[in-house]
Amino acid sequence: MDTEGEHRLFPIHPADGECEDMMSQSLAVDAQGLHKSFGTVQAVRGLDLQVKPGEVVAFLGPNGAGKTTTIDMILGLSEPTKGSVTIYGGTPRQAIARGQVAAVMQTGGLLRDITVKETVQLTAAMFDSPRPVAEVLERAGIASLADRRVEKGSGGQQQRLRFAMALVSDPGLMILDEPTTGMDVTGRRDFWHAIRQDAQRGRTVVFATHYLDEADAYADRIVLVRQGRVVADGTAAEIKNLAAGRTIRAALSHEDPRLVRLPAVDSMEYDGARVTIRSQDSDTVLRFLLAETDAHDVEVSANNLEDAFVALTSDDAAPAVESTFTGNEARA
Repeated sequence: MDTEGEHRLFPIHPADGECEDMMSQSLAVDAQGLHKSFGTVQAVRGLDLQVKPGEVVAFLGPNGAGKTTTIDMILGLSEPTKGSVTIYGGTPRQAIARGQVAAVMQTGGLLRDITVKETVQLTAAMFDSPRPVAEVLERAGIASLADRRVEKGSGGQQQRLRFAMALVSDPGLMILDEPTTGMDVTGRRDFWHAIRQDAQRGRTVVFATHYLDEADAYADRIVLVRQGRVVADGTAAEIKNLAAGRTIRAALSHEDPRLVRLPAVDSMEYDGARVTIRSQDSDTVLRFLLAETDAHDVEVSANNLEDAFVALTSDDAAPAVESTFTGNEARA
């Protein structure tokens, strides 16, 4: 596996001087007013997304929120019904042709009856100045699997192969759709270590994931989408702050029906002898627990990214949430 200091980092190089100027002066991604409809279904509804060169952005939302549809439009795989997308100032197809953008998708894109090395060689043949095959295999942590047939690789190894294929053109922008699916804990850690090294050198990364801990740990920004719209855009700390309140956990000898009637209790659930309470007025709940019940082993914690994700993207989230903290406010 790739570890810091063992392998040299290859440069993120543009195709030519004109391309270099474009990359340095333009947004890596500039999506404005994106709409995408499939018949009567509106998958994306006026979505804006701007990503600066060198940013690592987590693009999160529940199933059906429009993430994959938006990624397809950014990659030029689908045309917007309305709105526009540019990559480094050009169209997605121009960016792909120049090797400025590459993607690691969750499924597909692999020929199962050839070897890992042959797969990367085929990808390299599509570009004028690809990185050496041995180099990208080592960078992706699969050099030892070079002669293995693709179909013999595990799900995580196949994801690493997709990563190697994306690295071949040395793109300025990398789009990752559930990139660590099938990887074990060590594989996920090593993968993100490699991504962060590249980001420190200027590579731009936009990724979608269901692993919220990855977004919390590795993203410079988090963009939350719900029903085809951006509902929040900011750092992990800023997003967490949008889910106001705290979580109180305590041990009780028995369920107390008075708790659920407290106005300060937003939600509550019992798990054996412990109760978990979410509240925007934790002081009131704590006073009641300590004065009126036999509660002990009391813990109070701030809401985490999962709490914010649920609060901002669930179907019953308040409509007003959508204007709470989005877009340009996050960058001001």
